[in-house]
Amino acid sequence: MHRADLIDAALALGFDHAEWIDTQQIVCNQVFRELCEANACGLYGKCWMCPPDAGDIDELIKRVRSYSNGFVYQSIFKIEDSFDFEGMQEAGSIHVQRSHRLDEKLRNNGIDGFLHLSKGGCGICPTCSKRENKPCRFPEKAISSLEAYGINVSATVKSTSMKYINGVNTVTYFGMILFKENNDVCRD
Repeated sequence: MHRADLIDAALALGFDHAEWIDTQQIVCNQVFRELCEANACGLYGKCWMCPPDAGDIDELIKRVRSYSNGFVYQSIFKIEDSFDFEGMQEAGSIHVQRSHRLDEKLRNNGIDGFLHLSKGGCGICPTCSKRENKPCRFPEKAISSLEAYGINVSATVKSTSMKYINGVNTVTYFGMILFKENNDVCRD
């Protein structure tokens, strides 16, 4: 699997856009951890892949910077209006399912050593085992959020052809996969 193959695979799974970026284009800021701590999504301390359990923010940003190639993808959904919370949740669930299928496709093609981040909360289990004080059931498949790693998605996608806001009555979700330079998927 090479760069173009990964774009094709993402689009075939239903993502609306996908492209490669240099990790130097990724904008990180510790302030996003503070947003997580405000617990607007309700997952703070309730999901292994979310803060505070995701790890120290400085270490996570350092980890992002240790990769040389980034692959960004997005899903755009129509919703009834800007108050359609149910529609946003359903769209988010679809995006997370697609993210996990993309992750599985990479692993089934022998690709490893990557960092996959997506919409907040892992979503692989209906209820995270963190809520039962048990270890993560699928640590090799778990996907953390972009914001948990301090990634400013709106600033990062400005360097791409993707839009952060895609019109009235839409909701947009992003994901990113980071690769080391020597990973086969990084070859053209």
